[in-house]
Amino acid sequence: MSSRTLKIICAVSVLLNIFLLGAAVGGVVWVRARHPLMGVGAIRVVGSELPADERRAFRRALREARLEMRPTAMAGRQARDDAATLLRAPTLDQAALDEALARARAADIAIRGHVEQRAVAFAATLPPDERAKLAEGIERRHARAHTQTTEPRR
Repeated sequence: MSSRTLKIICAVSVLLNIFLLGAAVGGVVWVRARHPLMGVGAIRVVGSELPADERRAFRRALREARLEMRPTAMAGRQARDDAATLLRAPTLDQAALDEALARARAADIAIRGHVEQRAVAFAATLPPDERAKLAEGIERRHARAHTQTTEPRR
């Protein structure tokens, strides 16, 4: 492989990483500006079919789970801020950028897992007919998401 080809490959790789990180940072800015992304809180929406008392209890349980994970969420935000700082540096430290993004991703996964565990624990307290309503909500969201990803954009 010639040095010119290697330079082109490296440049494309750096540009792709910058583009991906820019998209992540843009998403964070969008959410912080109080413009929620589609699908955020999807598990909460699934519970919208429950009776009013159960729906309130379900949302309260999810809110408490998110509050318990606040330190993890703050760590994820810090990791994204670190990634943005790394992108602004005169030379890109790709390893450090990968590590910062991995920390942000791990925080996101930990939060989602904790909230889902709380939802499962709550669902275990429901009678079968109300659990069926949760299942219908999941199926409806899945079908809607599948339709949105398979239909061509207009």
